[in-house]
Amino acid sequence: MIKKVTVKTIQKYKDNNEKFSVLTAYDYSTAKYIDEAGIDIILIGDSLAMVALGYETTHSVGVEEMAIFTKAVAKGAQRAMVVTDMPFLSYHTDISSAVKNCGEMVKFGANGLKIEGYSDYIISVIKRLVESGIPVMGHLGFTPQFLNTLGGYRIQGKTQEAAEEILKQAKELEKAGVFSIVLEMVPQDSAKYITENLSVPTISCGAGKYCDAQVLVSDDVFGKFSEFKPKFARKYGDMKALIYSCAKQFNDDVKSGKFPSNEEIF
Repeated sequence: MIKKVTVKTIQKYKDNNEKFSVLTAYDYSTAKYIDEAGIDIILIGDSLAMVALGYETTHSVGVEEMAIFTKAVAKGAQRAMVVTDMPFLSYHTDISSAVKNCGEMVKFGANGLKIEGYSDYIISVIKRLVESGIPVMGHLGFTPQFLNTLGGYRIQGKTQEAAEEILKQAKELEKAGVFSIVLEMVPQDSAKYITENLSVPTISCGAGKYCDAQVLVSDDVFGKFSEFKPKFARKYGDMKALIYSCAKQFNDDVKSGKFPSNEEIF
């Protein structure tokens, strides 16, 4: 019997000073393979807007699309905790709609949800979700859904004052009931300070090595998405070259008559 990773597992990692891993996935087979590899949390990130759907920003993906990917990933993940990134404007209009949209993702197999940003309203949404039995992962620092108000892809928390503000926000999220907080594009020293002053785990997305966990987009890790690679991402493979090579060989074999062979026909 495979033991499922839960919010308690994640908190235990923090309490025992053990690191844990987070990777994105958008389909059944990828989720299955990275689950078998031991990844602790699989995030259906709204990054799928760009890497899977070809949109320019995360703003373009909607609830219906996230639901399709959530169902696929949930079927592939046996051990890992599955967390769905709630898309732009899916929880911003009113609390009732937010709970409904988030609840749908849980029905489709998500074990938790990620909510970006900080405000009195966001805090109210998180409290209501947690009260409804839905685990919530917070997200501070650079928040892609607030790209336009942040003025672009800018590092957050570069000064002591700015780091203190993020810590203040993180403590409010913690109080509201989040089980973890993503810190994106925050200087390492600031992220370390924030992490050491929180009870819940922090997850680094370009926030250095002192957070409790690390998250990357799987397409960056596998070398599949080549249009843009963040400074903080590490490429562990070259799927782009592999896919190109396999497709080209197939194309050549079809056109030369080498495929199918006698062994590949009925």
